[in-house]
Amino acid sequence: MDDTFYTAVTNTMQDGLLVVNTEGMIMSVNPSFETMTGYSSKELVGQRCTLLNCTGCKRLPQKNGNPWCAMFTKRRVRNRKCVIQTKTGSMIDVLKSATVLCDENGQIIGAVETLRDITEMVCQAKQIQLLRSTLKFQEGNCGIIGSSKNVQQLLNLIRDVAQSEASVLIYGESGVGKGLVAQAIHELGPRAEGPFVKVLCASLNENLLESELFGHVKGAFTGAGSERIGRFEAASGGAIFLDEIGDVSPSMQVKLLRVLEAKEIERVGDHRTISVDARVIAATNRNLDHLVAQGIFRKDLFYRISVVPILVPPLRERKEDIPLLAQTFIDEIASRSNKTIMGLSQEALSIMLAYDWPGNIRELRNVIEYAFVLCRDSLIEPPHLMHKIKHASETSPLQSVVLKGDQRENPYLTKYHEKRDRLLEALRVAGGNRSKAARILGVSRVTVWKRMKKFGINTSIQ
Repeated sequence: MDDTFYTAVTNTMQDGLLVVNTEGMIMSVNPSFETMTGYSSKELVGQRCTLLNCTGCKRLPQKNGNPWCAMFTKRRVRNRKCVIQTKTGSMIDVLKSATVLCDENGQIIGAVETLRDITEMVCQAKQIQLLRSTLKFQEGNCGIIGSSKNVQQLLNLIRDVAQSEASVLIYGESGVGKGLVAQAIHELGPRAEGPFVKVLCASLNENLLESELFGHVKGAFTGAGSERIGRFEAASGGAIFLDEIGDVSPSMQVKLLRVLEAKEIERVGDHRTISVDARVIAATNRNLDHLVAQGIFRKDLFYRISVVPILVPPLRERKEDIPLLAQTFIDEIASRSNKTIMGLSQEALSIMLAYDWPGNIRELRNVIEYAFVLCRDSLIEPPHLMHKIKHASETSPLQSVVLKGDQRENPYLTKYHEKRDRLLEALRVAGGNRSKAARILGVSRVTVWKRMKKFGINTSIQ
């Protein structure tokens, strides 16, 4: 392949490319590097790379007195976070990778570096950290993550409810975290030292569910080779969580009602009663009011389990929590994988904010897991997201991010509008010149172009 091919490759790279010799003299740069630093190729070639004041470089003294870059000793650098200085004197955050260049005899003749502008990602990480530091109930929230008004109201209610012995019915769509709410109620209450026993009612048929809840004696049915205590007995002194209670059969509803009223159970195949002392916390993704009206769910049982109803908001009603939730999942998944993924790009975050999340937090986690499979860089970009997420943002861009109802403040949307206004003002002062606007804002020309595209500003402006 000829030089024309390689020139085309380097000229179309989004990352900045820098080639230096063994003395640190700049031999070549690509257009993205020029845009990133504000220097032209003529200004850089022949100059020492030290004029960039890169915080990731280390020079070692040599016998001849000339500095020798530590990279030539290590021979390779991968994904190192650094800060470099632009022509205007502003500092930008970059992610640098480098490797040495050798001649046909294996002698080092220089090095090639690629630099990616991660200024926006660093800014986003700082915002995430700020949100984390302002979270209320950092202790004892049992994994309930969020700083939105809806989540804070939910946490307040959980703390109040936890101190009582009343039965609780948790409403919410699938994937909103009803199980976390139930566990938080238990762990913040006076029964926290007792057991917390979970039962997924929808996963068992009626006979198996009865045995699971109440236990059985030996020989009660085929396969019952030994006596077994039920979940209600196991939960004595603590709490039992009946998940998806709206799916239990009418006959099982009668038996549950008896337990709630008499606080005693009978094991399957036995006539003796056993006292149980377990707080009942139930959850459902169905509308029990409608089921009661249709005669599908018993009214008396409904009143028994719903002394305190709690509604867990869907993710589409707390979108300001998406950046924090996504970053939490990224950190968690990265800690158990061999990938150095640090966060979301602004473009990927905007797409995720525009999506309605019918699967709620569970779906959000799945999207991050999916992105980890595809992403080979340090930042999750739009191509790494599921098609349905990207398609939704194309048909319903920013307007679906704007929250209705109480018009609660969204720090990310506020930041969005502030950044757009600053860009428009800089472009106005610069007469539409992107390079001048970049110098005014202290960012790279590439960043200005990306923000113009993101904010829907006419990208034909020169």
